Amino acid sequence: MSCDSQTYKLYHILLSINSCLGIVPHRALKQVVASGLKDEADAIAEQHANVESILLDVVERPDLLTDLIKSSDVVVSLLPYSLHPEIAKECINQKTNMVTASYCTPGMRELHQAAVDAGITVVNEVGLDPGIDHLLALECFDEVQQGGGKIDSFVSFCGGLPAPEFSDNPLRYKFSWSPRGVLFNTLAGARYLEDGKIIDIPEGGALLDATEDFNFLPGLALEGFPNRDSTIYGNLYGIPEAKTILRGTLRFRGFADVVKGLQKLGLISAKEHPMLHPRGPDITWIQLICNLLGQLDSNIFPDNLRALVAERVDNEEQVAAIETLGLLQDDPVVKAGTPLDTLSHFLAKKLSIKSGERDMIILRHEIGISWSDTSRELRGINLVCYGDASGYSAMAKTVGYPAAIATRMVLDGEIQGLGMVLPFTREIFKPMISRLRNEGINASEKSTFL
Repeated sequence: MSCDSQTYKLYHILLSINSCLGIVPHRALKQVVASGLKDEADAIAEQHANVESILLDVVERPDLLTDLIKSSDVVVSLLPYSLHPEIAKECINQKTNMVTASYCTPGMRELHQAAVDAGITVVNEVGLDPGIDHLLALECFDEVQQGGGKIDSFVSFCGGLPAPEFSDNPLRYKFSWSPRGVLFNTLAGARYLEDGKIIDIPEGGALLDATEDFNFLPGLALEGFPNRDSTIYGNLYGIPEAKTILRGTLRFRGFADVVKGLQKLGLISAKEHPMLHPRGPDITWIQLICNLLGQLDSNIFPDNLRALVAERVDNEEQVAAIETLGLLQDDPVVKAGTPLDTLSHFLAKKLSIKSGERDMIILRHEIGISWSDTSRELRGINLVCYGDASGYSAMAKTVGYPAAIATRMVLDGEIQGLGMVLPFTREIFKPMISRLRNEGINASEKSTFL
């Protein structure tokens, strides 16, 4: 099929989509942005040639979703990961290829054989994290293994952050996306390999106790904590000999301590709370905090409330952060059912990235290498990308660009594997990393020989 007739659809909530469109310079392609936010989709479509916008709620209008997928050569889903299996099922039904920037979840892996039988390619994990992190790691591993070396350790941390000059709040963080996932993930468990031993961190908040400080960029105060199950990457990356494998999340220093204070107050709970029913009586933040503290009378002096909070949390810094965020004010609460969703709504407005502000992403790989001459190398790979205040955000670039490059590779037949495909083969990761460099996504390396 010629490029003149090739069409691909982009499903997204319009945060990374603009860069995904912009990176595919082949104007012969017809591109369709399908979104539940029509005005924003229209605005994006106007910025690009051969781009059409369509109003679509993928949950409420499965019939329209089917029609769009049926007429496409490849679907790019940048929706929340929980919706990807449903999109993938319809792609399988219509024998349409698919690309997504998210993790290949169990729900997606279950569809592998069905996708193979349908003769389609479903490329997963081609965003930033996961995505660019894979590409940079695999490029290094390939070079080392081709040179006769072996990988002893792999430690990787990645984070999307406000640019330092805009990290002006207690969390040292701002949101361009719903805060819910960022906050709820701090209650997750994690598993990693350290010096040959598996370390398990239980769910429920212990994750932040594993936070460590980093100084690999001396001008920035950074911290990080483990993320998900890192142990699977020994086999996925082809480095089963590695004794340490850890992947984690980066934040500016102070984030973890403040979130621990929010956890102690019960504000990260995903359980329904009777005071937070959307149709219930109006309440204030003082009333909610008093209830969470077991204080029945919310008619309380500010100093007394502050003292109660101090008894519940760990330190004065947490109290000051909670106060500065406005959670001890007599302001109305927009009730969202659970403390987590209510706090997420509040922070989405209070700590959003404003017009004229910019974000940044930081990706750090630290790789221990043993060479055949018995020398040992510790290689640091840093990727730092800033957003443009009046253009693409750093997150949009680093998610949208690799997704777009992978999409083009599918359209051009460069990626031909069937079923669930990850960017772990040389035929995929080498051209992807080369093309990302052409777009200005460049990492730096520095090695120390031991």
